[in-house]
Amino acid sequence: MFPYSDETFTEAEQDVLRPYFTNLDQPVFALVNLPEVVKGALFARYSRSPKSLRRLFLDEFVGDLDLTGDLTFDATIGLARAEQLYEKVFFEYGDDSVAQLGGVHLACEQASNILTKVLEWGRLMAYLEQSTRYLGYDARLPSGHYRYYRPPEILDSPLGARYVGDMDRLFDAYGEMLPKAQTWLQHRYPQEPGDSDFIYRQATRAKALDAVRGLLPAAAMSNVGIYGTGQSYEMLLLRMRSHPLPEVRSYSDMMLEELRKVIPSFLRRVDIAERGGEWSEYFSTNASATTKVLERLWPDLLTPIDDDSVPEVQLTDFDPEGEDKLLAAICFSATTLSDTEALRRVQMLGHADKVAMLTAYVGDRRNRRHRPGRAFERTDYRFELVTDYGAFRDLQRHRMCTIEWQPLGVNLGYDTPAIIEESGLGPDYDDCIERARELHGVLSGPFPAQAGYAVSLAYRIRYIIQMNAREAIHLLELRSGPQGHPSYRRAAQDMHNAIRDVAGHKAIAEVMIHVDHGSTDLERLESERRAEQRRLTVVPES
Repeated sequence: MFPYSDETFTEAEQDVLRPYFTNLDQPVFALVNLPEVVKGALFARYSRSPKSLRRLFLDEFVGDLDLTGDLTFDATIGLARAEQLYEKVFFEYGDDSVAQLGGVHLACEQASNILTKVLEWGRLMAYLEQSTRYLGYDARLPSGHYRYYRPPEILDSPLGARYVGDMDRLFDAYGEMLPKAQTWLQHRYPQEPGDSDFIYRQATRAKALDAVRGLLPAAAMSNVGIYGTGQSYEMLLLRMRSHPLPEVRSYSDMMLEELRKVIPSFLRRVDIAERGGEWSEYFSTNASATTKVLERLWPDLLTPIDDDSVPEVQLTDFDPEGEDKLLAAICFSATTLSDTEALRRVQMLGHADKVAMLTAYVGDRRNRRHRPGRAFERTDYRFELVTDYGAFRDLQRHRMCTIEWQPLGVNLGYDTPAIIEESGLGPDYDDCIERARELHGVLSGPFPAQAGYAVSLAYRIRYIIQMNAREAIHLLELRSGPQGHPSYRRAAQDMHNAIRDVAGHKAIAEVMIHVDHGSTDLERLESERRAEQRRLTVVPES
């Protein structure tokens, strides 16, 4: 059974698409023969459009491309020569860095929300994921199905009808609640003078989408645009091929097939038994062995425990001398002192001198993109978070952090947005969440790896974020912004407070001047106002 919705194009459309996409009938494909800026713009638009990338290209981009040139360009010209050189450098000399020099834009469509987290694991890749904050999931695919992944192994089992029936009901409820939530918001927050109908509708719809997205199950499908080097794709595929979820393993096969059409040499080792085969086996063997040891040591602690009262954010580890070490790092690169001597001298300074040094190094941060230098990487913070899965989705994409998470389940309870309660939609919302919980329980026995598909985004998940102070500045200032989703805004604000009050790193916390601790009613309203102002001030081409 092919679990993906087919996309069809007319013959004329196929003729236009064929030079630019490695296939026209699969959910995974690479972009070729296009300027880099066009690929980037396509992916940027992709994240806020309900369309597939190929349809988006036809509808919004093809008219702006110069198609009068030679469309017979063959991207494989010179490939044989390049492969010979690659084999000599890579296989003879073992220079992995060669594989960092070729990159591919890859579209990964109809991926479950569980699969997207696997795709976005690597640090050395760039991602853009379709947003649940701008796109409604009430529309159906061309096949007539709602946008959720249908695992063939479940659909072919006695639980197949139950799975489809419960998923359809969750999406039905989502579609019914979305307009109700938006109508309530428009009564609660009347349109202000000077705001156009367009930005007001956009802001209230975004708020309504934020409120009801918790109903969506992790099986809900998304589109992800990826740009990465051959080396980063190789590591991603090796991990995917050892993953316990069949969706992930089969998706890796589709990715490998398409990538080999563009950078075949860089991926030669992936399915060679004594190379990639051994590496993938290494990952799966270690995971299995670790689980067996833990089961022997603490069998009771591997069983999920119902607990919906755990704190949302805890700072579990930090360096009490972190601020002094940061100052020593500032001194090291600006003097001839050893690292040890720099720290000794910093520790002898008075408070005023330490503040003066930090102030000079940080400078005038007029906006959040003015980030201090690498001395802020000298100290780090380890946070344990328990948030709804929707917030986790957004925070997990900060790939420069160290992020580890536990299996998706239902035992930590779920979050109900205030809007849902205040608008009277609470009972219906709770009924849907309970349906998801029951389906998860039914699947857990015969399909433990796939049970997570049933878990609604409102359910909480436990995870670790470890980051240095420099990355904390970026993450906390970005995610606390007034346009952000309330759930991850709250987590970012709490982490900032913990750095200041629990770690006692007040000077570092004070550098994060763009962390927003305020509250807002319509998170997207100011952003929509700015966007409209930019549209109005754009000078049309003559």
